Amino acid sequence: MLSMTLEQLRTVSEVGGVTDVTLKGQGGAFLVQISTRNGSDAVLTKARSSEPRRFSNLAAALNVLRIAGITMGRFDASEWDPAAREPVARSSDGRAQALRKAHEAAAYNSWIADEIQAAIDDPRPSTPHDDIMTRMETRVARHKTAAAKRS
Repeated sequence: MLSMTLEQLRTVSEVGGVTDVTLKGQGGAFLVQISTRNGSDAVLTKARSSEPRRFSNLAAALNVLRIAGITMGRFDASEWDPAAREPVARSSDGRAQALRKAHEAAAYNSWIADEIQAAIDDPRPSTPHDDIMTRMETRVARHKTAAAKRS
């Protein structure tokens, strides 16, 4: 069986190449099976993969078909088992997490901008880089010595 994306289905439907569409129950979801004029059968797949597009919500499947220009078809619920429905991750959960990360990033950006501005506004004279590096090397050496004595 061939695979067909929604865009391909829309195009084939517009030129009259679709002879029949069946919403086929399989487990806890429905698949869209497509029969074409040239006699080949296809299944509706996800846009960026060859994995069949599964609909746990029958209304969502009908809406997708309507968008593709298909208003009549058949259904086969002989292999459909509503108890086997897979839990669907709510898109609002991912959206909430994305918003939380965006707020954290905005807060961090604001904090770092304030820190930089405070350093720029500090009236004390700047310390040369070489002096800072000398102080840090002295501190690191002191800590290494203390750690060696403890071992």
